[in-house]
Amino acid sequence: MLKILQLIPTLDRSGAEKQMVMLAKGLPRDRFEVEVAALTRSGPLESELREAGIPLTVIGKTWKVDPFALARLSRFLKSRRFDVVQTWIFAASAYGRVAARRAGVPVVVVSEMAVDLWKGRSERWVDRKLATWCDRLVGNSNAVVDFYRGLGVPNDRLTMIYSGIGDEEPPEVDRDAVRAELGFPAGSPMVLFAGRLAEQKGVDVLLKALDLVQHVQPDVRSVIAGDGPLRDRLRQTASAYRLDDRVRFVGHREDIPRLLAAADMVVLPSVYEGLPNVVLEAMRSRKPVVATSAPGTTEVVVDGETGILVPIGDQVKLARAIRDLARDPEQARRLGEAGRARVEADFRASDMVERFASLYEELARTKGVRD
Repeated sequence: MLKILQLIPTLDRSGAEKQMVMLAKGLPRDRFEVEVAALTRSGPLESELREAGIPLTVIGKTWKVDPFALARLSRFLKSRRFDVVQTWIFAASAYGRVAARRAGVPVVVVSEMAVDLWKGRSERWVDRKLATWCDRLVGNSNAVVDFYRGLGVPNDRLTMIYSGIGDEEPPEVDRDAVRAELGFPAGSPMVLFAGRLAEQKGVDVLLKALDLVQHVQPDVRSVIAGDGPLRDRLRQTASAYRLDDRVRFVGHREDIPRLLAAADMVVLPSVYEGLPNVVLEAMRSRKPVVATSAPGTTEVVVDGETGILVPIGDQVKLARAIRDLARDPEQARRLGEAGRARVEADFRASDMVERFASLYEELARTKGVRD
């Protein structure tokens, strides 16, 4: 039985964290002994790990460059004698690779979840420096793999494993009751955005599109769920466009599946992605997706078949797509059904888990690790 550690910065409810928890919970217990470590702090997903009986350790990194946390992580890895360490997101992948080398961990797997255009010179230098300090770098889409190939990660260290989505059915909801809670009229077409309020997600473009929509389809209402550094600026922009009665900023929500079930469509106007969880969740819930043609998103949304794709930054075409779906419920239903079929065929959580399990065992055999 292989001892596996999943290392991630926090346990917040974001895409990488959800995928990590899904993987940790799904790995077969007759083949793997699984633990999780949070490099910086815990978060709301801790309860899922506890319920699944998965041990959690918080390393407690305090500063951006924290040699004390690196030392604690190195000692932890050495004392627990893991066979495989898998890291998620930049900070955990940097600290984790260095600590794993110090501790003599046989197998190191790095998970990358986005085409990380945010990375500056120093972050890219770290990625290149540590490119061979792992046995495999796994991208959750072909676009992510191509991005890290371009940063200098050797081909023989690269693997693609699509993110997965569970089999849970969307909850039954009273759609008009949800609208009433939000202060929206009964029966109004409802658009949902769920994600971090940061430059990557293009919410400013969405607001520009909604400004156009209110003049041609005034019954459309929108929910923006999530938080981030642009929250106040985006609220001000919405007010400037006189969208206060049509757009609700609801912050972090624990009931995204309920909002999804009540919505008529999901919109993701990102500049870049990896393989967006919210799109998988929308398609599982049979909701049509309107998204930009961002790297990664185009691998799951098929234009005209499971959703509508528009050029990045094009608020006019984004507005047109929202208007068209609001006016054509039958097209929305057809796209939603096709999306559900696609995630069931190509993006099942069980397939993602088994591919990682097989990768661990393959790398362990190569390194001479006995389970």
